[in-house]
Amino acid sequence: QVHLVESGGGLVQPGGSLRLSCAASGSIFRLYAMGWYRQAPGNQRELVARITSGGTTNYADSVKGRFTISRDNAKNTVYLQMNNLKPEDTAVYYCNAFNAIGNYWGQGTQVTVST
Repeated sequence: QVHLVESGGGLVQPGGSLRLSCAASGSIFRLYAMGWYRQAPGNQRELVARITSGGTTNYADSVKGRFTISRDNAKNTVYLQMNNLKPEDTAVYYCNAFNAIGNYWGQGTQVTVST
C-alpha cells in the first residue's frame, strides 16, 4: 500500500501563507497522480489541486491564482503552496494518491485561517 503523511498545517491570518507537504512511501510504483483535497465542517471533501505523473495540474476555481501544487520526485513529496489565504480556506487538508490498485489518503492536516 501507499502511505501518505501530511505536514505544514496550522493557524494563519487572512492574507497569510502556508506550505503543505505530503510525503509518499510504500508501493509508489505507477502512482498516477497526487493531489490535495479539503473538507470543511458541513461540506463534502473537495478537490483543491492535483498533479499527474506527467506534470499536468488542475485546481479548484476557488484557489486558482492563490495555490500552487508542485512535486519533488527525489523526495517523493508533493507540496501545496497556499498564498493569500482566506477564512473560507479553513478546512482539514488531505493528501491523496491513486494507482491501478487503490486510492490512498493521508491523515489530514488542519488549516485554520482566522484573525
